[in-house]
Amino acid sequence: MSARQLRLGAFLRPASIHTGAWRYPGAFPDANFNFAHYKRFARKLEEGKFDALFMADHLALLNMPVDALKRSATSTSFEPFTLLPALAAVTEHLGLIATASTTYEEPFHVARRFASLDHISGGRAGWNLVTTSNPDAALNFGLDADVEHGERYKRGREFYDVVTGLWDSWADDAFVRDVESGTYFDPEKMHVLNHKGEHFSVRGPLHIARPVQGWPVIVQAGASDVGRQTAAEIAEVVFTSQRTLADGQRFLADVKGRAAAAGRDPEHIKILPGAFVVLGETVAEARAKRAHLDSLVHYDSGIASLSVALGTDASKFDPDAPLPDDIPETNTSKSGRERAIALARAESLTVRRLAERIGGYSGLEMTGTPETVADMMEEWLVERGSDGFNVMFPYLPGGLDDFVDKVVPELQRRGIFRREYEGTTLRENLGLPRPPNRFFP
Repeated sequence: MSARQLRLGAFLRPASIHTGAWRYPGAFPDANFNFAHYKRFARKLEEGKFDALFMADHLALLNMPVDALKRSATSTSFEPFTLLPALAAVTEHLGLIATASTTYEEPFHVARRFASLDHISGGRAGWNLVTTSNPDAALNFGLDADVEHGERYKRGREFYDVVTGLWDSWADDAFVRDVESGTYFDPEKMHVLNHKGEHFSVRGPLHIARPVQGWPVIVQAGASDVGRQTAAEIAEVVFTSQRTLADGQRFLADVKGRAAAAGRDPEHIKILPGAFVVLGETVAEARAKRAHLDSLVHYDSGIASLSVALGTDASKFDPDAPLPDDIPETNTSKSGRERAIALARAESLTVRRLAERIGGYSGLEMTGTPETVADMMEEWLVERGSDGFNVMFPYLPGGLDDFVDKVVPELQRRGIFRREYEGTTLRENLGLPRPPNRFFP
């Protein structure tokens, strides 16, 4: 077996990956809001020995015009902390990663929910730490405008310190539950945080025992310079979006190099770029599937997605001309804006074609046979472009079933992917250490 093993997550907000997915023949149009479907998906991922299911989340309808939103299945979805404990009850090994925002949440709430999920699942929880950028989310939380990019990251870093401090409120053996003496917990093994910082004042302690994993796995997705530095310092899994092997190699070397400079073991950070996988019996068949999928993206939806990515109203641009050079910078996600502009320049796309790509899926694509997809994944792993992938399926359930039934056996045959889970917790399966308690050595 290869020394380096592929790590596989599944991006499973079913209809948000490609806006044409819910219309594809054989797809479940209600996949985003049907628990029976989610249960089926989770069990299929576990059959395929995936490390984790990743539940993305938004705190508002996407900031798009109604004419675009009416074509999007993202208009309704489950709240992650209602869904994931239910999925924990019908799976045994699959990691369960949820998004929680450091911009519009409170540390105590987040610490409590993830600690609960980790106990309910037997140690399979992961926290995707996001610094939300969405003007409509701001309006849902009593603000008139989005929080500035740099300020979001400063708040996010303090948020992380508070949450992890709360998870360390109790020693692992604090709850003695001595029936004879009537002592339920040892007060000497409880720590009161008493955090007072720039953004938060939190007394603690958390009134939940320390999580099974010590801390749920910390996941992060920032691509800007400050995002990369944050990932290097605190993340254990990084979801990213490099489109080429060379870009992946640079990103991996950069983040892991920063981690080493910060005193961390670089192998304790797993870099997982998103990979949109479209399969066929032949490469030509797979490409035809992708073309059909893209044809289902309505222009209203595509141009709205492009507007979100750029942070400006793209509908005012000439659809059949190149993207203008003078697009103003805004308080939107810088990485999303940069990716859209780079894609337009690299492929000489008109605004119309760029809208179709952004409205569909414009990141790393693996379109081909099970063997050619396995070739690409193996190359990225061996050439250190990634530690694995956050797999995105073109439609559900067919795309997921095809990957598990056809690609996973090929990866296993090559000795680069597990045949059985290594442990019972997400940390054990990812090869990550259990963090020590900072207050109780």
